[in-house]
Formats: sequence, C-alpha cells, structure tokens
Amino acid sequence: MKKNHLTIATLLLLSLMLTHCDNKKKNIYQYSFRENEQGIELLENNSAVLFYQRAVKSLNGRYARNNYIHPLYSLDGDTLTEDFPSDHPHQRGIFWAWHQILADTTHIGDGWALKNFITDVVEVATSAKKDTALIHVLTLYKSPIFNNKKPYLDEHTLMKIYRPDDNSRIIDFTISLHSLVPRLFLGGSDDEKGYGGFSIRMRMPENLKFLTQKGYVKPQIFQIDAGSWMDFSAPFGKDDKISGMTLFCDRQNPGYPQPWIIRQKSSMQNIVWPGRKAMEIPKDKALILHYRLLIHNGNGKHLPIKEYRP
Repeated sequence: MKKNHLTIATLLLLSLMLTHCDNKKKNIYQYSFRENEQGIELLENNSAVLFYQRAVKSLNGRYARNNYIHPLYSLDGDTLTEDFPSDHPHQRGIFWAWHQILADTTHIGDGWALKNFITDVVEVATSAKKDTALIHVLTLYKSPIFNNKKPYLDEHTLMKIYRPDDNSRIIDFTISLHSLVPRLFLGGSDDEKGYGGFSIRMRMPENLKFLTQKGYVKPQIFQIDAGSWMDFSAPFGKDDKISGMTLFCDRQNPGYPQPWIIRQKSSMQNIVWPGRKAMEIPKDKALILHYRLLIHNGNGKHLPIKEYRP
C-alpha cells in the first residue's frame, strides 16, 4: 500500500512538472517592458528586443535627439544599430527625419541634422501580449525660432512587434503626421540625393550585402529605384553567422514604391520620401507612412519575402 501511495504521489508530481513545462512552452514568446529614465526596453522572455529612446540624449550637449530606436537586436541578441557614429553623429538607430521643415517658405528646423529641432515626447503607451507588443508614441515637433516654441506638428507613431518564428521577427511602423499650422512642408536634402524619411543607421560589416526583388545591387551616390523592399545582410555577431533585416515600403505610402539611398559604409540606409521637393503636410487630416522591418537569421535571399509584405 505504501508503494502505491508513493507511485501516485510520483505520478502527480510528474503531471505537475509536465503541465508547468507545457505552460512554459506556450508562453515562450511572452513580451514585457522595462522602463528607465532614458526610455523603454522591450523584452522577450527577459531577452532584449529593442530600446525606444524617449528622453533627450546628446553628445556633450550636441546632436540632441530622442524618439528613435537603439539598440535594435538580432534574433541571437547581436546589436544591429548604431548611435552617435563618429562619421555622422546626428544619425541614430531606427529613425525618421527630414532636412527641410518649412513654414510656408521659411526654414524653421532640420530634423535630420538636428538643428533648431525639438521633439517633445508627451506620451508613450505600451501593451504586451503573448504574440504581440505595442508601443504607441505621441510626439510634438517644435522650433526655437518659430511660433514661440509652440508645436507645429504632431506625430502619432505605432510600433507593433510580432511573435517571431524560428528565423524572423516582424516590426511594423505606422507614422501619422498632422500639421498644427497652415502651410507646413517636409522635404529631404535640398540636392540631387534628396535623402530623408525612414532610415536605418546600422552596423556595417565590410561584406554587407544589399538584396532587392531585382537581385543584388550596389550602392550608388544618388537614389536608386530598387522596388518596394531592400534586404541588408552580413555577419553581425562574433562568428560568421549571417543575419540582417529587410525594410518594406507599404503600397499605401505616397510615392510607392519609394526610391532608396543606400551606403556600403559610414552612413545610413534610407527609403526616400518625399525627396528634394518638400511636400505639404495636411492640417485637416493626417498623412500616414507605413513601413515594415523583418529581422532575420540567415541570408535574405532564402526568405519567402512575399509572405512578409505589408
């Protein structure tokens, strides 16, 4: 009888252990957030996924910036992005910015080079489930030389991070821009390059490769028309294991498919909007930009890219 009691107890213990293990497997992609004075870190089972920079950060008082992502990590935990790079210290992680900010015809700021440019992050709301995490940000744009530092544009940005599979993780960005003053314009650099908009300042190993729907491409000085997506792959870790990210332009975006400015070293990767000619931001309705990042292991050439398109 004693032996039977021990057997039943053992079976109950094993059952509890199996249930615990099963629950652990079911929650393997549980997201959570950790906040500090600088911003908010997204965690997946206590492993860092990305960090949203809410507080203003500078380099000895210069290049003050916030409202961007850095670090962004690979699926294996390698850092993919850079901040305050020595060659272009104004560039920063995953960011969206414009050289030309015009009130009618007057230049009131430069969000790319961070001159006369203030972003006041007034609200950050986060939520996490087993399969997805959301970061919703309200940011007000201001200028020390315009309208007594009153806001001239509000930006609502939603970042949606999906549960990864074995080889990839999707992050969707919805950036909603709404003018608070009449005749406000945003534009890229006022030259033939016209760069500006959604950008990635990533680490750039020497053998970084650029893949498009047309095949591999090489960076050019000026814009290239390469289709609606671009993959950036290289060995980002200590070993030679390849990983990277693919950036997609949504077909709802103005100017779809938007052109690209890409660089082999010492700069950012940019999907260009609106280009050299500044575009008016509506006051009566929001202008919305959609982008998708696919963080992946392996070479982008072997991914079923069509399945990941927005």
